[in-house]
Amino acid sequence: MRGRFAPSPTGPLHFGSLVAAVASYVDAKSCGGEWIVRIEDVDAARTVPRAADAILRSLEMHGLAWDHRSIMVQSTRTEAYQEALERLGRLVYPCGCSRKDVGGVYPGTCRLGLRDGREARAWRVRIPEGRMIEFTDRLAGRVRERLAETCGDFIVRRADGVFAYQLAVVVDDAAQGITDVVRGADLLESTARQVYLYEALGLGEAPRYLHVPVVTDAQGEKLSKQTNAVALNDSRAGESLWKALEFLKQGPPPELRGAAPRALLEWATANWNALLI
Repeated sequence: MRGRFAPSPTGPLHFGSLVAAVASYVDAKSCGGEWIVRIEDVDAARTVPRAADAILRSLEMHGLAWDHRSIMVQSTRTEAYQEALERLGRLVYPCGCSRKDVGGVYPGTCRLGLRDGREARAWRVRIPEGRMIEFTDRLAGRVRERLAETCGDFIVRRADGVFAYQLAVVVDDAAQGITDVVRGADLLESTARQVYLYEALGLGEAPRYLHVPVVTDAQGEKLSKQTNAVALNDSRAGESLWKALEFLKQGPPPELRGAAPRALLEWATANWNALLI
């Protein structure tokens, strides 16, 4: 078993990200598996200088030590993504539509070629009509989705030349031998597209998935850098870890509140039960 935590360096680690990191770490370690960290900075425009270093320091301060000290960084993986795009072959085609043109589900406007006067803005992957994608989430259960109806042909390379998250994450998970993906429930809707790309690229079986609840603020919005989530206080790592385990409904003992990260993570690893979440 090999799990991973793949933060985007758009700011310091906050409590919502810590919950996802703790869940993925403990899930892997409870099975005697490996846990690795990857920096997802494929979108350079959103990257904050030195944020990746700050995130790694916070993980270390919280006792979340990753296996294999070398860390994959998406911004160094352009050739791998281009190779994957080429491997998709005739499934991929150029699209000249803007977001305003599309609105919701992509109607396949450019499937048969660009309209007169239009230039390629992005590259999309074809979804066969009626194709059903199925996978099992360890919390949500069996998920069935017809991509042609929910999103249509989706973008794998954007108008600005950046490779889309859906393609990059699949290529990287496959390259790193990830068997289990534990992440926030807000990414559940992306999973069918990723399973489809696993198949289209001939990468074998997709990982198992576990989408945990996301932490929200007082307004019910997901904690994120965009909503000004407060950075973790690394000097209070034990308190934050205890709260993360409590949020994940693992029932950490009151006497461990504020304990050393190692003690909390040892308890969590020995007592992890994903079905309680």
